[in-house]
Amino acid sequence: MSATPSASSLHIVIAGAGPAAQALVRRLAGSSDSRQRAFDGTITVLSNRDECPDALLELAGLPQVSVRFGQAASFIDANAKIVTTVDGLDFSYDQLVIATGSAPALPPVAGAESSLSYSTIDDAATIGEAVKDVTRIVGRRPLGILVGNGPAAGQAEAVLRARGVRPVRTTLRPTAVVASTAATATVASAAGEPGSTPQATGILFEDGSSMNGDLVVLAEERTARNDLAASAGLMVAPDGGIAVGRDLATSVPGIWAIGDAASCDGLRLGLLLSAESSAMLCASGMLLGTMGLVDQEVPLAA
Repeated sequence: MSATPSASSLHIVIAGAGPAAQALVRRLAGSSDSRQRAFDGTITVLSNRDECPDALLELAGLPQVSVRFGQAASFIDANAKIVTTVDGLDFSYDQLVIATGSAPALPPVAGAESSLSYSTIDDAATIGEAVKDVTRIVGRRPLGILVGNGPAAGQAEAVLRARGVRPVRTTLRPTAVVASTAATATVASAAGEPGSTPQATGILFEDGSSMNGDLVVLAEERTARNDLAASAGLMVAPDGGIAVGRDLATSVPGIWAIGDAASCDGLRLGLLLSAESSAMLCASGMLLGTMGLVDQEVPLAA
């Protein structure tokens, strides 16, 4: 039996480079606002994209972090503790975190880029800022068109109501999202960039009918990217996500899953925990006993 690695020699590999993965790197590196001591081992992030957002570039500059762009993880040998990328590169690990996210279950609706999107708890902040802009423009309580029929849509409706929007929800999928032609209706887009695209105000259905309001929110179902689960022998939940416990550990010791790749209590993890809370739980679980961290409980609440 091999000896447990010390904190200074521990090597963590993160498969994925989205918001949850970035939050975990920040927490491990001690760059987030937390009581947690900075992790002094090494971290390798395997990103499936060649481009680098500013937030990830900043993390790549940390001395203990290595980001490998365009090197998506494709296979896990859980016995040997080795991750292989699409280009055949091998990375050994002491602890592995799967943060590969999710993908839309259906093809995108035409014009969806002009609408707002709700797929995780973290999207509530973007929607809140957009609602402020719309309220200022229309000068009254906004009318919101909400598309969706699953748990994400239920959360999105609650978010809209809490921010003063009158939501009108439809479970019938539109064929197109219609952007406003008014020059004043340019607010935060689904990407969260103010003024980047005209704000959607209506939707069209296949029969030619339509629904109109002051903003449109798409909260459609998503499926976990769980391709790595089979090679590692991980248990998969009925909804397709990698099954994790409340400590975010998978069924295989030394492997964790965070963000939308994971499923807990029958829901996508992104609908249960923010990226920051997910990172806190995962970091504490991985390093507990190695660094003498104080366990911090985070409620699994929407």
